[in-house]
Amino acid sequence: MTTLQPPAAAEPRPAPPPARRDRRSWKGWGFIGPFAAVFALVFLAPIAYSVYLSLFRDQLIGGTTFVGLDNYQQALKDELFWASLGRVALFLVIQVPIMLGIALLVALALDSGRLYGKSFFRITIFLPYAVPAVVATLMWGFMYGTKYGLVGDFNSAFGWTLPDPLSADLVLASIGNIVTWEFVGYNMLIFYSALRVVPHSLYEAAEIDGASQWRVITAIKLPAIRGALVIATIFSIIGSFQLFNEPNILRPLARNAITTDYTPNFYTYSLSFSGQQHNYSATVAIIMGLITMVVAYVVQLRGMRKGA
Repeated sequence: MTTLQPPAAAEPRPAPPPARRDRRSWKGWGFIGPFAAVFALVFLAPIAYSVYLSLFRDQLIGGTTFVGLDNYQQALKDELFWASLGRVALFLVIQVPIMLGIALLVALALDSGRLYGKSFFRITIFLPYAVPAVVATLMWGFMYGTKYGLVGDFNSAFGWTLPDPLSADLVLASIGNIVTWEFVGYNMLIFYSALRVVPHSLYEAAEIDGASQWRVITAIKLPAIRGALVIATIFSIIGSFQLFNEPNILRPLARNAITTDYTPNFYTYSLSFSGQQHNYSATVAIIMGLITMVVAYVVQLRGMRKGA
């Protein structure tokens, strides 16, 4: 008779050694280190120095004196600063929607597949962005001339009396026309690139359901490129608040229509290099940076909420 033996108890396995913590690798800093150094040198350091300058004031008696927030209080009461800010705000409210609207229409037309010579139109519309801002402004400035430019030629040829585009009443609209001509192609490329990555299966499903082209645009294309719309809007807002090249170059041609405080950036430049008020100029620049940051953040936040 065979006797069954109970199975031998399994020997306990030795506990695994405690996991060794991997030492934090610093190899990544070798890749981002050069960028971080340049970023700190050309971006963070100037901002820190501007904040430092804004806390001081040059006085005839006593030299440079620490004044704290007095420069900021002066800027908040400066009528010239607020007038220039209101001018660029009006420019932003009118010019940016027109420019982005034109760019969006062109991008939709190129993406529709019903436009012949699509590559030619895409390059032609983008080409003005390749023209330097100084050259573009000078070109349009001479075209605006009533005595020697295109407007003057029309007046002479047809006996018209067209208003002066560089007069005090129309110079802001003339600058808006120049900026629109320069950046429609840039924004069109952003929108067109976003449209090209939309899955074609969505269009096929909409076509099967009998959706019209307008329905496809409003229900598929525009929601799909909402992120690109937000990015282009933020870039345009920042560019509007930084308006400087166009009024600065047009000033000799526009005579007295463009003053040294026409835009906040122009006002800051004039304070620093013409008025030798470096501390107050830094203060105005810091305030404009904060305003631009807040407006851009609000636009981004609203765009993200609508997208969600």
